[in-house]
Amino acid sequence: MRKILLFLISISFCISCVSAKKHNAQIEALHMPESLHRDIDRVYNQLKKHHPNLYQYTSKTDLDFKFDSLKKAINTPINSRDFYKKLAPVVAQVKQGHVSLGSAYIEYTRKELKVLKKKKFEFYDLDFEYLDHKLWVIETRGKDSSLVGAEVLKLENENASDLITGFKSRFASDGYNQTLQNRLVGRNFSTFYFKEKGFIDSLQVQFKLKDSVFIKTLKRIDKKEKTKENDSIAPEPKPIVKLSKAEKKQNRIAERNKRKKHRELGFIAKSKEYTRNFSFIGKDSATAYIKIRGFNNGNYRKFYKKSFKKLDSAKTKNLVLDLRDNGGGRIAEINYLYSYLAKTKYQFMAPAEVNRRLSFFPAFMNNTSSVATKIFMGIASPFIAVDNLLKTKKQDGKLYYRFPYSKEKEPRDQNYTGNLYVLTNGNSFSASALISTHLKATKRAVFVGEETGGAYNGCVAGLYKIYQLPETKLKIRMGLMQIEAPFKQNPDGFGVKPNIEITPTISDRLSGNDPELEWVLSNISKN
Repeated sequence: MRKILLFLISISFCISCVSAKKHNAQIEALHMPESLHRDIDRVYNQLKKHHPNLYQYTSKTDLDFKFDSLKKAINTPINSRDFYKKLAPVVAQVKQGHVSLGSAYIEYTRKELKVLKKKKFEFYDLDFEYLDHKLWVIETRGKDSSLVGAEVLKLENENASDLITGFKSRFASDGYNQTLQNRLVGRNFSTFYFKEKGFIDSLQVQFKLKDSVFIKTLKRIDKKEKTKENDSIAPEPKPIVKLSKAEKKQNRIAERNKRKKHRELGFIAKSKEYTRNFSFIGKDSATAYIKIRGFNNGNYRKFYKKSFKKLDSAKTKNLVLDLRDNGGGRIAEINYLYSYLAKTKYQFMAPAEVNRRLSFFPAFMNNTSSVATKIFMGIASPFIAVDNLLKTKKQDGKLYYRFPYSKEKEPRDQNYTGNLYVLTNGNSFSASALISTHLKATKRAVFVGEETGGAYNGCVAGLYKIYQLPETKLKIRMGLMQIEAPFKQNPDGFGVKPNIEITPTISDRLSGNDPELEWVLSNISKN
């Protein structure tokens, strides 16, 4: 048995090596214009086939013209990475934030990945933000904090401003607003740069800190790299401590409680933060603050039950719900949260428009689905088909899938009925925008900050199809369902706009000021 297992592992290793080499050769090769034209047609055909509202923000005439113009412009061989730079801005013209084109990445064998995991790139220790039309380092995850507050001028020989202009052209918000571009391009600058340049071992960056301009070379270093002084000093061995049975039991209980807390609050390992946070502001319990970083992590039900029970017991008068930099997530979670914020009976979602009755199948049965997923779908397909057929109805010539969230519901017991303030910015997207639409349309909350990156009138999301282009290996992701609240605003194509518009500055960031929250607390104090 052991020999068979070793044989299977070695076969799997060999296959992965051959597959990685083949993939890398294909994305690094120069592709003929005819092949690239076919991939362009495939992208557009996939969008036309599966996207339920493709021409919501850009007309068919305009979109046809943009795809045809791209084909005419490509008349010489180029590689996959350069093709991505040309195709992504055209895909972005759909102006739907959930439609995105992924760059071509080099694949690594298990052996190569093992080596890479022992190193870290210093560039990825920097957190950026785009404020006042400039790129700033606002935080460092390493021990060196000397770059905090520095403006990024150049990376190698390219101006940071030129890179940002290019990056912003390759993705879209929902509709016409620009707040998502400005927030996302700063927050994910490292990711965009990796898509642009691929894997690199070092990077020369020109910074400006106060009046000083300097260049720093950021390298890929060993995670456990030691200084020369420390190399000569042998570390002291840790003493072996023998624990009693009672102490071991206590440690197990502590570890179990820690895991429960991580699940309930949604622990984010990379930043060592929690997705959900609750606290009272000030000396009494008159004002509470809930910060939600995303709707996609952990056991949310326990958190909201406990939080709103505290608010009810404390007779809290003011609640601040912070949805800044919340990119969205589960509809189930925002529906559950809204049930504690609603004052009257409500319908959370309108039925979702889809392109076909069996709307779930394109999401799981495509050329990027794993073998395990396809096997599962094959087994479960009769049940999924019945569900889709029963819940999909035709109305006015269109197909609609009815989620359980489309039914009218009552608010939960211990629902909060006091004053509500919602903080948003351009990174408040998707599910964040959906719950914000409800709270704005029903005049339930005062909104402070920036217009949400997600549209007031909904988005195409819910389920996604990820399709890989055969020639260039780029992947396009598209939503399959029109997700909307039962509210509309005119004109279409804009986010949920704040009652009080506040855009933070770099001075706010460096001084630790939170101008949006400060306005709310000042307003509460006055009233």
